Amino acid sequence: MTESLELPVLNERPSRRSQIIRALRAVLIAGQMRPGEIYSAPVLAARFGVSATPVREAMLELVKEGLVLTVPNKGFRVRELSDRELDEICEIRMLLEVPTTVGAAAKVTRADLRRLGAVARRLVDAAGRKDLVSYLEHDRQFHLDLLSLAGNLQLVTLVGELRSRSRLFGLQRLADTGELTSSALEHVRMLELIEAGDMTELERLMQRHIGHVRGSWAGRTEHAAPS
Repeated sequence: MTESLELPVLNERPSRRSQIIRALRAVLIAGQMRPGEIYSAPVLAARFGVSATPVREAMLELVKEGLVLTVPNKGFRVRELSDRELDEICEIRMLLEVPTTVGAAAKVTRADLRRLGAVARRLVDAAGRKDLVSYLEHDRQFHLDLLSLAGNLQLVTLVGELRSRSRLFGLQRLADTGELTSSALEHVRMLELIEAGDMTELERLMQRHIGHVRGSWAGRTEHAAPS
């Protein structure tokens, strides 16, 4: 039901279409937009407080990305992903993001740390406010900005696409219980490890962090890895 979607009312800015795409992608990843349910552009537009045209354009962009399907004369339906597909996405992310993040960490400057630190603080704030749209947007920005320092823009694009295809059905529960703040603080810890030059612990933290995607963020129980 569209009533359950946490969509923000948008302000007047030139990037309205981009805002809509980011917001819809976030509620889709968070599992608030469910497979099998039809979402119409006019109804979504009313929730955003905008006309149907930019919403329809945004949904068509998500169709191109393979995230939703067009339902003729009705609207759009979220593409369903199997547990196997989601597990495979997580596995690929683990292979790509962990070594690339560790490699990028060696190139981080003081200016980069300040910029990433500001994003990390916004993440913690969003978790405290239980704002999943803002949380996922800043989470995406933090990781892609950090990965971009490695200099491989094709990899950054690929990871961004993989992140968009993830489904994190457990995020709302984590937000409600306050556990999402612990996940947000992991970003702060990453920057502390980078500043300290502790790449071994950074690698371990990144593995745990990405593991949340198919663990607590997906509504599953996580078990600590043996030391």
